[in-house]
Amino acid sequence: MSHFNFPIDRRGLIKWAASAAAVGVSGAQAQSAWPAKPVTLIVPFPAGGGTDAFARPMSAQFSKLTGKQLIIDNRGGAGGTLGAGVAAKSAPDGYNYFMGAVHHTIAPFMYPKLDYDLERDLVPLILVANVPQVLVVNPKKFQNTDFKAFLEQVKKSPGRFNYGSAGGGTSHHLAGELFKLQTKTFITHIPYRGAGPALQDLIAGNIDMLFDGLGSSAAHIKSGRLKALMVSGTKRNPAFPDVPCSTELGLPDYTVSTWYGIWAPKGTPADAQAHMVEEVRRACQTDEAKAMWAGQGAEFPNLTGPQFDGFIKKELAKWSQVVKASGAKLD
Repeated sequence: MSHFNFPIDRRGLIKWAASAAAVGVSGAQAQSAWPAKPVTLIVPFPAGGGTDAFARPMSAQFSKLTGKQLIIDNRGGAGGTLGAGVAAKSAPDGYNYFMGAVHHTIAPFMYPKLDYDLERDLVPLILVANVPQVLVVNPKKFQNTDFKAFLEQVKKSPGRFNYGSAGGGTSHHLAGELFKLQTKTFITHIPYRGAGPALQDLIAGNIDMLFDGLGSSAAHIKSGRLKALMVSGTKRNPAFPDVPCSTELGLPDYTVSTWYGIWAPKGTPADAQAHMVEEVRRACQTDEAKAMWAGQGAEFPNLTGPQFDGFIKKELAKWSQVVKASGAKLD
């Protein structure tokens, strides 16, 4: 996973941010002693989901390092697109930011009309976490079950089982559709207003399974409230070495990861963008944050500015193809 690490060119980042901020600059100037007041981070999902699992510890470290609060503003709904729309329209004054996810590179191909454009209205600043997807089930519903036995059950009873998601068009949804496509199974999709509510219903036994980011499921797997049957990718995750990976289970093309990054509204002053990148990077590299990331099976990619922008473009191209191939639609 070291291919995500790039050196930080602060002068280059400021130059890039300046050109990105040139459109729609409101005239507000970043203060030299940034941050001079609390900073707001819009999280487009309810509390308790995967985005929160990284946003809140990052916020705590940011506040400790800068002496100013990084306020988490949860704006759930519409698969994360409601909050993205709010963020795109927020004041570009250097104190409003957005923590989006892989879902936002899927949404343009799932939603017929969005009130924002990810590439036009928001400036990508830094990729803060990358974590593989994991298939988790309620252990009471699938007792003494490994992946092979689980798959046999699902194949024998098309439509009997269901899976939850953080909402239509999210990576949870598309991960489920890709799984169905590659295993030739049929599982009913149940969309929620975020991963948090879906997780709670899975723990309660109201749904059967979830294709979730390992970050938000990690604590529940460790406690035994959920059982992990498969982690996506070509190798097992160090935080959960007993969970087999999709490649060893005969699904070499099932590679889905959940990532989280920070954007600024277009027009945000270049200096404020650069300061935000630097403080977030410092927050994510504290010992406390490193331990939190490792415990959730995540890495800190440290992709910033143009590199993060290029990564987003590749994700948009990838998910466009997955949506088309799976025929996935909003429920």
